[in-house]
Amino acid sequence: MIKLWEAGQSVQAVCRAVRRSRSWFYKWLRRYQAGGTAWFEAQSRRPRNPARQAPKTVVEVVKLTRLSLYNKGLFCGAQAILWELQDLAFKPLPSLRTINRILAREQLTRRRTGAYEPKGRAYPVLEAGRPNAVHQSDFVGPCFLRGPVRFYSYNTVDLATGRCAIEPVLQRGGQSVIDAIWAVWWRLGLPSHHQVDNDLVFYGSPGHPRGMGHLIRLCLAEGIEPWFIPPKEPWRNGVVEKFNDHYRKGLLARSQMDCPLDLQKGSRAFERRHNHTYRYSKLQGRTPIQTLDQSSSSLRWPSAKSAPRHPIKKPRHGRYHLVRYIRSDRRLDVFGEKFEMPIEAVYEYVVATVEVATEKLQIRIGDELIDQIHYRLF
Repeated sequence: MIKLWEAGQSVQAVCRAVRRSRSWFYKWLRRYQAGGTAWFEAQSRRPRNPARQAPKTVVEVVKLTRLSLYNKGLFCGAQAILWELQDLAFKPLPSLRTINRILAREQLTRRRTGAYEPKGRAYPVLEAGRPNAVHQSDFVGPCFLRGPVRFYSYNTVDLATGRCAIEPVLQRGGQSVIDAIWAVWWRLGLPSHHQVDNDLVFYGSPGHPRGMGHLIRLCLAEGIEPWFIPPKEPWRNGVVEKFNDHYRKGLLARSQMDCPLDLQKGSRAFERRHNHTYRYSKLQGRTPIQTLDQSSSSLRWPSAKSAPRHPIKKPRHGRYHLVRYIRSDRRLDVFGEKFEMPIEAVYEYVVATVEVATEKLQIRIGDELIDQIHYRLF
């Protein structure tokens, strides 16, 4: 184009010869006339001053936080970084979307390839080799029927057989929660261990961390050991979390339910369909009910047909467990109450066991008892 123009041809003739527009011609002519050895190279169209880019201080903090988590062998994605910044009370706190954009722009995203390699921090996984060895439970909601009617769903899965139980409730508190837990046990049987997250409805109140909530009192009265997963680690309850997604897509998104009676019928129908017809590869292609039948296991059932009345009497025996990850501050969080841990607990998962009869809080890493604290139950 430049050679033709310098030879004296008109702009129209040059554009026709190189099959380009007049604006294209003048753009490159201006660059040529401005001089420089690289005038003919394409230039980036990226804005020089992005209007909505995160401040440099936020970018640096996100990068340093990710590096710190990575060096400790922890999850270092956007959600883990956000939780860490919340713990550090960093201001201004970036959104999850902003953190994702920073990681992508700084090329700090990567996919793990190959098999997972443990980082040396053993997590105390419960063995679920037989039916009702371990149940995982969670509340879904609030959800809404037409009307609107607000409700919650108490979902439970037996890890060994994959059997589920779904119990909708209109409110999460008092007798409604007790009745829901009791109804689930009457359909699935009593577990040896019952694993839940740290929702207030399960453990009670942060104002009274030693008061023992509905679930703890019910479990201890029936000889069940409750387990509470670490805060902000929902994947530890991964089986029921995955089932919750299946419940939303398979029932709530597909069924038209206008009243609590429709909800109750729809939930029971979905539960029966899941337990009797769904086949899982982890069960070698069997359904949950077929797996239970082939196990020839005898199940335990609740001690009474009707659920206990609220308030439930405080138990005098039994124990419940909290799995916690101890950070550099050496603090163990027991439902909002903090205890200082020995130095060997730093960057380890510990199991804090409350022995109700002796009022002791025992701290273990694996099978090793590392500390014991007097824990008066009010």
